Amino acid sequence: MIEIERKFLVSNNSFLNDFSRSNRIVQGYLSSHPERTVRVRIKGENGYLTIKGKSEGFSRYEWEKEIAIEDAEKLLALCEPSVIDKIRYEIIVGTHVYEVDVFYGENEGLVLAEIELQSENETFEKPNWLGKEVTDDIRYYNSYLSKTPYKNW
Repeated sequence: MIEIERKFLVSNNSFLNDFSRSNRIVQGYLSSHPERTVRVRIKGENGYLTIKGKSEGFSRYEWEKEIAIEDAEKLLALCEPSVIDKIRYEIIVGTHVYEVDVFYGENEGLVLAEIELQSENETFEKPNWLGKEVTDDIRYYNSYLSKTPYKNW
């Protein structure tokens, strides 16, 4: 599957007034190579294994499979150092869902919003809490944050 995603900084916390649900996410990387990443994630009570290809514009290949949470916990122990810890809020804006990640631990203070689109040229509403676009800035990829945490910038 091809994922088309755009990332933005979040300029204020008013998104907290409108979220429909939230989940804690803990994730690590078995491989964080820019050409391909292999991620292990626990989201709420579910485990996932995800493989992502290299970004080309706003798009990249993504494969994801749900796995037993016990397996995800064991795989997290094998991951590269610095696990990502965040709360993800889902906010419906128009016909789209924004996912706003509030980071903790080594990335405390960082708040990012992502939106998935059907095409790279698709238009979407931009809420007042949406800040600067950082889609093309590799520093905001979770795989990068796991190696170079936000607190060290």
